[in-house]
Amino acid sequence: MQTKEQKKNIVKDLESKIEKQKSIVFMDFAGVKVKDLAQFREKLKEEGNEMKVAKKSLMTIALKNKGVELDSKRLNGEVAMVFGYEDEIAPSRMVYQFSKENQKAKILGGFLESKFYEMADVVRLAELPSKQQLLGMLLGTISAPASNFVSVLSGNTRKLVMALSQIRDKKA
Repeated sequence: MQTKEQKKNIVKDLESKIEKQKSIVFMDFAGVKVKDLAQFREKLKEEGNEMKVAKKSLMTIALKNKGVELDSKRLNGEVAMVFGYEDEIAPSRMVYQFSKENQKAKILGGFLESKFYEMADVVRLAELPSKQQLLGMLLGTISAPASNFVSVLSGNTRKLVMALSQIRDKKA
């Protein structure tokens, strides 16, 4: 049993994390092995994210204190909050991947820009390409016209060289 002081400290800790976050994903981890959760926490830390476990009532109080309304009835099971501090989509992607590897882990929903998203929406966000992939695609799209232009220009030179070499071969 937690004391009132411990509960206040947990709420303060959650509030500070809510202030820093760019997104939050709620996950039911009931039945997941402790070892798997520990590995998942490490992966989250490497990517600039964090997972916190607390009572649903304390989570709701911390969210409410920060102006985020959440109906705790939407959250079933043992609930963890996964905070994304650097990339808005990374927590969704990582929790989604974890839930595919661990059938007992379930996405319950999430917050992005102070708006609650249902599980299906969080999964759709998770399936989007990563920021690096999108930047790579954009760079490819931007550089394509220039590289095509260079190819077209060099095509005429190539044809001229081929024509000259054929003429030379016929004379020889």
